[in-house]
Amino acid sequence: MATPTAPPTRAHVQLDTGVRRDVNKLSLLFTGVGAIIGSGWLFGALYASQIAGPAAILSWIIGAIMIMIIGLVYAELAVMFPVVGGIIRFPHYSFGSFASFSSGWISWLAAAAVTPIEVLATLQYTDPYIEWLMYQEEGQYLVSGPGLVVAIALMALYSAINVLGVHLFAKLNNALVWWKLAVIALVIVVFFAVSFNPGNLTNFGGFAPSGVGAVFAAIPAAGIAFSYLGFRNGVEFAGETDNPQRNVPFALIGSVLLTAIIYVLLQIAFITGLPEAVLGDGWANLAFQESAGPLAGLSLLLGLAWMAWLLRIDAIISPADTGLIYAGVTTRLSYANARNDNAPQALTKLNNRGIPYISIILMFVVGCFFFLPFPGWAQFIGFITSAFAVSFAPGALVVGALRRQIPDQERPFKLPGGDLLPILAFYFSNLLVFWSTWSINEKMLIGLLVGYVVFVVYHMTTKHSTPPIDFKSGSWFPIWLAGMLIISYLGEMDPSSAASSGLILNGGDGPIGIGLGAIVIAVWSVLIYYYAMSVRLPAQRAVSYIEKTPTDAPTTA
Repeated sequence: MATPTAPPTRAHVQLDTGVRRDVNKLSLLFTGVGAIIGSGWLFGALYASQIAGPAAILSWIIGAIMIMIIGLVYAELAVMFPVVGGIIRFPHYSFGSFASFSSGWISWLAAAAVTPIEVLATLQYTDPYIEWLMYQEEGQYLVSGPGLVVAIALMALYSAINVLGVHLFAKLNNALVWWKLAVIALVIVVFFAVSFNPGNLTNFGGFAPSGVGAVFAAIPAAGIAFSYLGFRNGVEFAGETDNPQRNVPFALIGSVLLTAIIYVLLQIAFITGLPEAVLGDGWANLAFQESAGPLAGLSLLLGLAWMAWLLRIDAIISPADTGLIYAGVTTRLSYANARNDNAPQALTKLNNRGIPYISIILMFVVGCFFFLPFPGWAQFIGFITSAFAVSFAPGALVVGALRRQIPDQERPFKLPGGDLLPILAFYFSNLLVFWSTWSINEKMLIGLLVGYVVFVVYHMTTKHSTPPIDFKSGSWFPIWLAGMLIISYLGEMDPSSAASSGLILNGGDGPIGIGLGAIVIAVWSVLIYYYAMSVRLPAQRAVSYIEKTPTDAPTTA
């Protein structure tokens, strides 16, 4: 009688072939820092203050802690498996094709929207000086005909830089990030030196004029979570860095920690730098007319015209750098979906510089589509936050599953505490989805359903050999998301309207407010976590997905 073969406890890591590993330690850090400090830093201090008052300082700190926990989960995975587009590929290892496509599609869709949004931000900030770029209709900025040509040209420029190779991309991004860090440091120092009014922290309704709940509501509503989510780039470029064991944890942890310190200091400088006269109508009504943002507006109030001009210049450069970074991120997500066999294999084709150039072309075409005059453009920021949170959540489950599937795998960076930190990371991701409100999450659901149509059509029409769908192992995904959407619907949390109406402690007009929602989501997170552990792929299947053979490696043109 044959002896049953014991399940494997380790997997041979099959790295991507053909890609260039030209991203060094500093460059990997700056892909995260550059994405986190985009156009949002010019407005985040104002929006957070309007919602939470001086307590917005706590919003930035809490947001950083939440994202840091999520980032630590991905540090364990990306060091163990330094592959291109890891956020999409990791769920494939533990839960198969259906789960990886579900999170991968929504992640790609959100990332694809970032570069065109940053292009539009660049045009909007430039509009006061070049008036033919945009026009206003019902209070919204829309791209004019000539402006559309400029927008497409910028998309083409970002695409071309990425096509020319990761080395050129990294060098250019390093220079732009140094510029942004210098400008922010100067703004903080000058505000503290010229106008420091500590009484602003308590004199206008107290430290938390809208209640404790506003502290949490500001995290998604003011773009705080959206800003920090740029940490992901340390994961996406892990397969192109020269020393992932050292560089990836440094980039993930360092990008969140560095920018958290910057944002907290900037928030304090903004709050204490405001003249008392502008706070007479309360924090919720604080506003500036300056087109380049509230920081430039405050500079003008303080007689710092030179700094206002500097901020106007940065209002063009900052979103341009973030747009450049996400052009590269979207490209790598397309590549990762194809490496999971959930997208056409043409997307894995590399040029002689190790760049998936077909994926760049796809990014360019889809990005230009976002220049159409969609209504409610600002809601795309909320959609991106919710969608990215959905795409990050599976990573926490993958950590728990892989520890059970391949327990003897070498883990150069391993989180302590067993399942505690992965469950916390999953919980925090779910909170970000809940806080994004139902009105945003229903759009994310529509986007996901469109993705499933694409998934079915691809598997029915492709001639390429595709892996099993593994629906049972990925069944936790639709169950989890359905539960989150129901909780979101019952919460109906609208931070902006709640803040102005004094309902912020309840979170909105639904039966599940912020406090009860946090408890319900905690219970749901634990239930889904352990359900996912119970339906994970067998160890043999997980190892086979990790050990993708070199014959399946992408081709080079």
